[in-house]
Amino acid sequence: NTTAAWITSSSVQLTGQTTNLAQPAQTALANEKSAPALKVTTNTMTNLRNAAGINAPSVEKLDKGTELTVSKQQDDWYAVTAPDGKTGYVASWTVSAPNDGQTQKAATKLSEATIVLDPGHGGSDTGAIANDGTDYEKTYTLKTANLVANALRAAGANVIMTRTTDTFVDLAPRPNTANNAHADAFISFHFDSSPSKNSASGITTYYYDSKKDLALAKSVNSAFSGLPLENRGVAFGNFEVLRDNKQPAILNEMGYINNDKDFRQIKDPSYQSKIATDIVNGLNAYFKAGNHQ
Repeated sequence: NTTAAWITSSSVQLTGQTTNLAQPAQTALANEKSAPALKVTTNTMTNLRNAAGINAPSVEKLDKGTELTVSKQQDDWYAVTAPDGKTGYVASWTVSAPNDGQTQKAATKLSEATIVLDPGHGGSDTGAIANDGTDYEKTYTLKTANLVANALRAAGANVIMTRTTDTFVDLAPRPNTANNAHADAFISFHFDSSPSKNSASGITTYYYDSKKDLALAKSVNSAFSGLPLENRGVAFGNFEVLRDNKQPAILNEMGYINNDKDFRQIKDPSYQSKIATDIVNGLNAYFKAGNHQ
């Protein structure tokens, strides 16, 4: 489906054949933004490409451990200069910053914090489907995340979105966005679905690492006490966007989209606004308690 991903070499046999790949939708990248000057190092053999996209022609192959100078960021790609002076783009998930893993200056309040918001699914990945067959999870994760972003920015936080439109974003770049930004919190938005319609209801907050994520999960979930759906509490979740996240990270399932009662709330702007208010309150409590990284 023209999606870039990794597989183990032991699971395939090379045929020696080549093919020309169609231009995939997710490589039509936009929203260029300035990035602070930094050095990154390739963590695998990496293609330096002449444009920000997995099908862009390769300028040269970079060995693992090559240090690059970043000039700007374009979504999940870095514009870089190689040691030999050649310039191009590398995928952000193929490199790491030299100071990754080192202690960063922690935010002590929400107005100092960098928060990454992750609207689940997008583009060809619709997510779960409502009982009417025409409403998709991807639509409401983006609507809700945008409202949360507005509320957080109004509170003074720096907000980074993993997507801002109905476009496909692979799983790996989502936690990598938080890792590269050294975010103080990562919040992923989803709406649940049960095997049979109208058989489950409520909201759940998931965490992966109890030392890193649990305090954030408890603070945010506790703020959901005023929502009209049952709060099912906090639970462990083995999701890639949490598992591969070095920053405090949670995933919120904010209702069952294939439950008619839940879906009436999910599509209600007032419910989405209440989620935004509650998340700001939960994050304020998280930072005030000194539970930041």
